[in-house]
This record gives sequence, structure tokens and C-alpha cells, in this order.
Amino acid sequence: MNNFTRNTLILTTGLIAGITLSIGIGVQAERGNSVKTIPIEDIRSLSEVFGKIKDNYVEEVTDKELLENAIRGMMTGLDPHSTYLDREAFKELRVGTTGEFGGLGIVVGMEDGFVKVISPIDDTPADRAGIEAGDLIIRLDKKPVKGMSLDDAVKIMRGRPGTDIELLIVREGAEKPLTYKVTRDKIRVKSVKAKTLEKGFGYVRVSQFQERSSSDLKKAISKLKKENGGKLNGIVLDLRNNPGGLLDSAVEISDIFIKKGGIVSVKGREEGSRIVHSATPTDMLEDAPIVVLVNGGSASASEIVAGALQDHKRAIIMGSKTFGKGSVQTVVPLGNNTAIKLTTARYYTPSGRSIQAKGIDPDIEIKDLKLTENKKPGVSQIKEADLQGHLEHEKKAAKKGDKNKEDNGKKLVNEDYALYEALNLLKGLYLIGQR
Repeated sequence: MNNFTRNTLILTTGLIAGITLSIGIGVQAERGNSVKTIPIEDIRSLSEVFGKIKDNYVEEVTDKELLENAIRGMMTGLDPHSTYLDREAFKELRVGTTGEFGGLGIVVGMEDGFVKVISPIDDTPADRAGIEAGDLIIRLDKKPVKGMSLDDAVKIMRGRPGTDIELLIVREGAEKPLTYKVTRDKIRVKSVKAKTLEKGFGYVRVSQFQERSSSDLKKAISKLKKENGGKLNGIVLDLRNNPGGLLDSAVEISDIFIKKGGIVSVKGREEGSRIVHSATPTDMLEDAPIVVLVNGGSASASEIVAGALQDHKRAIIMGSKTFGKGSVQTVVPLGNNTAIKLTTARYYTPSGRSIQAKGIDPDIEIKDLKLTENKKPGVSQIKEADLQGHLEHEKKAAKKGDKNKEDNGKKLVNEDYALYEALNLLKGLYLIGQR
């Protein structure tokens, strides 16, 4: 039995330009066969409206269309994450956690009637075009977004790979709206990437929490260890612009670094409905320091990992406040390959914190900056080598790799300042641990 033949717990931040991003584990969520009292008068009013529309609407509407719209209306009135999934949307949700789907590659939600970019996905058309987390999309192919539902906006962004769509975007700090032409493509998301930053210090990027992410992360860490003589002095775990993914994947990834205690708890409305996910006694890094990078595009499952590592004091969280998505959705199949996605619970960090609408505050806040060299002329500071009659430096053979290390540092500070600072902090934590 796969996850989507049962009710499925979901953590989600929004829609991916043509696909719902789901985060969940298969669970039985039925709460018995108790029958709720049906408000007869309200049902009569609904039936009356149904009949009036059928008889008097300017165009003929089928019973199926009216009933689906009624369901959509009920779901829309609850919260931003509860929704009705028609056949196409339900099919795409099931595909979404496998890492391959069609679209632009952006996770979106609604804000003030506009489509808000929660995060672009690595190596997708939207990412390559320059779309950024926090952007507000106000037009889609000349069509105003104001007044559209999120589903309608996403349907416009869907399309065959190779076709273009024009997005008009408002960005904080930009003087005027920006126009982007994005070519749709088949999205294949590789959720884990890794590399050695400097000898002994690794970098791991998790862009989504998919079915294979935890096993891919273990392989990546093993490879980094092999590249660095069998041991790592520490890693930077990059969760920036990670919109979430599967809950069990987030738990498994947290468990890679945490030896004991809780990772996350999920609590619904009913008493006794709390589920606690706990760690197993292993730490693949053997207590080596970790710095986790987050930002406003880090949501849901990303916040579970960051919150667990922060509460256990297993990592330093660096960056900016995260998105603040702390509710759980359950996908309930309705038959005819449709379903509803209903908010059923909240999740909490090991210390009992709810991050709903609050987010994870970083231990060290760092802005998203891009440094440029100061080329203004200034007074040159006098050094020993400038003094007349100074002793000459004893020339020794430079250590292998020193020049590459210096060049890599300069490149990193220009390309990704936050990562540069994270690496410096990581090295400091390692040195302190050696004393």
C-alpha cells in the first residue's frame, strides 16, 4: 500500500508553479465512525442556491462543476493550506515527492491577493531566470493576478516544456516592476549536493526533502569523508530557499546528526493525538560542528530540521528568520481520483516551540549581502617591510594548497557571503573544540 492510498500527513508551503509541494508520511488519520449532526437549515440554503444557479445562471453549469466549486469554497475559507485537489492536482501531488515534474520550479503562495514566491528551486527555469524568494507576481502573460485564486494562477503557469511565460514581478528594493520571460521545462530536482569547501570542511545543500534525500545525504557525507582522509572537521548544511518536503525525510535527516531525544512532535485537535518522532543513537559526523544556513525561503520541513538541531544545541543556525509554516495537512482521498488537503495539526520543535507564523530565529543573523571591493584611494598603512634596513623574510617553500585556499576564499566571499561567514564560524567552532 503506498502513501497515497491512505490518509497522508502533509506539511506544505504552497504550490510549485504547476504542482502542489507535499511533505508527509502515510498514516491512518480516521477518528472512528462518529456521526456529526448536520445543520439541516444550512443544507437547505445550500440546496436552494444550487437550484437557483442551475435555473438562472447566464450559462449552463453542470452539477459536477457546481459541487466541485462548493467544495473548493469550503476549503478556501479555512486557511491558505487547505484546498480541494481535482484529478490533475492530486496526480501532481503524488508525483511531486519523486523529484521529477513539469513547471517553472518555484514554490508559491498568496499574499494580499498576489502570488508570492516562497522560494525558487535550484537549477530550474525560475532559478536560472533570476526569480527570488519574496517576489510578488502581479501579472502572468499580461493577465492581472489580483482576484485570481492560487489554483487559477498556477494553472496559467503550467504548460508544455519549451513554452514561454512572462512574469511581471514587484521586488522589495526595486524601483519599478521587473519583467521576466521564463521557459517552462520538465523539472528534475536533485535534492542533495555536496562539496569540500576547504580541507576537512564540507558543504551540503538540501534543496527539498524527498523520498531519497536522507539516503542521498548519507552517501554525500560518506563521499566527503573519503575526500578528506576519512574524517570531517565540520559541515555547513544549507537549507536556504528549501520549501520543505516529506516529513519522514526531515526526521531522518535530523536523526543523522542527533543522538537522542525528540526531533519533532505533531499534535492535532483531539486529546492524546500527539505523535513524537525521536532520534536514534547515531551521529554520522561524530560530534563535529555544524552550521545551518537558513533564510525566509526556508519553510516547513526545513524548519523542523533547523529547530531540532537548534534545540539540541547540535548546530549554530545562521542567516535570517525562516518562513514560519508550522501546520500539518492531511491528504484525504475522496474517490474518482480527487482529494482534499486539510489542515489537521501543528508541529512543535523538541523544546515545545510552535513556529507557526513565527519561524525559526537564527542564532546569528546575517543579511543577504554581496560584497564589492573598495577601490577608493586611501592612505596606505606602513608595515615592517616598508622600513629602511628591515630584516628580510626567510623564504620557505609554500605549503601545497595554500594558494588555492586563498583563491577559493576570495571567490567564496564574492559569490556567497553568507556561506563564507558560515565557513569561518565552522572553522572557529572546530578550533575551540580542539583546545
